[in-house]
Amino acid sequence: MAFEIPKQTNAGKIIEVTIGATGEAGGTRANTVTIGGSTSLPFHFFEGDHPHRPVVAMEVFDKVPPKYPDSLTDRFRDVIETPGDMAKKCVEEFGAELISVSLEGTHPEKGDRTAAEAADTVRAVLESVSVPVIITGHSHFEKINEVMKKVCEAAAGENCLINYVETDNYKTIAAACMAYGHTVVAQSPIDVNLAKQLNILLSDMEFPRERIVMDPLTSTLGYGIEYTYSIMERIRNDGLAGDEMLALPMLVNPGSESMRVKEARAPEKDYPEWGAPDLRGAYWEISTAMSLLAAGADLLVMHHPEALRVVRKSIIEMCESKERV
Repeated sequence: MAFEIPKQTNAGKIIEVTIGATGEAGGTRANTVTIGGSTSLPFHFFEGDHPHRPVVAMEVFDKVPPKYPDSLTDRFRDVIETPGDMAKKCVEEFGAELISVSLEGTHPEKGDRTAAEAADTVRAVLESVSVPVIITGHSHFEKINEVMKKVCEAAAGENCLINYVETDNYKTIAAACMAYGHTVVAQSPIDVNLAKQLNILLSDMEFPRERIVMDPLTSTLGYGIEYTYSIMERIRNDGLAGDEMLALPMLVNPGSESMRVKEARAPEKDYPEWGAPDLRGAYWEISTAMSLLAAGADLLVMHHPEALRVVRKSIIEMCESKERV
């Protein structure tokens, strides 16, 4: 007896968001990256359309994070202090499809670098690689508003993904994104209603929905990933059910979340039974990333080159398998 897989039809569709701009659109990127567009749950190719597969980015820094693992510092030792060169290595050697530039060094308590220095860092990365760029800030509102205004202007026309705005600090950065042609990340603290509220606030500013990517905030393996998974799953289900304010692609950060937990970075001499930190850190990030993909992640910002390789390979294999279903 033939078996037919039961299918669920959804009323909604996840909005397509394009990051980056080629010369025809006023930018200098060799290609753009489009995420979203799904009409069914992640990898449910038998139920709906998935025109764009999830993509992976790698992160570079204006200042190396204090908890950046020694194993990764060793891998990037020759370029880690030069964001442009590190970005080039991430793209050419490890296959990053986008580059995230972390401007944590502009935080008043973490280096207090100026807005002009941040703009120079972003320009250096844009000149070093031709892939789309994500520009990632921090939670010191007064300083990051100043920084992002300058950075948005410096990268005008490139349609960078400006990461991030939140409910208490969205107007200045969103306005700069509209003025200089960028896309924005709307970050909310692990809550479906707060995520929707921020998207409504941005829409009230007439910020185009096709230029909004959601960050629901996620944790890593062993640190509450089950709860964050359930929030992402609810957001995706509600979006597919027809809620336009939740029908947006999602960005997640398995790299930064995984690399700062003890289990992923503790020295082998302290916990010999845990194995080598380099391999352990990669496994931790892979497990986190694959879980978030199943919950609906469209864009993953990663740190470990081996984790990126495995996750990207898995994404491609799963997406190609739809032809055989």
